Amino acid sequence: MLEYSHMKSIVICGSRRFRTEIRKLEQELRDAGATVFPPSLNTNTGINDLPDDLKKYAFLGLTWHHIEFIRKADVVFFFNKDGYLGNSSTLEMGAAAALGKPIFALEDEKEEACRRVLIDEIVCSSKELIQKLK
Repeated sequence: MLEYSHMKSIVICGSRRFRTEIRKLEQELRDAGATVFPPSLNTNTGINDLPDDLKKYAFLGLTWHHIEFIRKADVVFFFNKDGYLGNSSTLEMGAAAALGKPIFALEDEKEEACRRVLIDEIVCSSKELIQKLK
């Protein structure tokens, strides 16, 4: 009888400033067999051109879309290179904590003690992260 191992699903949270590195991580995780819920990492070019009332709903939709990914995923990973987390990631970390999700981060959180207490584990490489998902 064949045995199948189920790799945990993961949602990646992080800033657009790390778009290239996050997309690389996303691909490495997919190649290893993980189900990945990535951040949109859009440039917001079209959204910023919308009238304010529509812009509000566009950003609201993006926010709730990513929170839904957090709800679906087994694990939440914050790509916080150089310790950077923006406002959206801080909100996402709060959602992940409220949903009881394991929270991993690339680097230790030195700036904000309130965020640091929510991080369960520092995972410094894609290889280490893949092992955690097995």
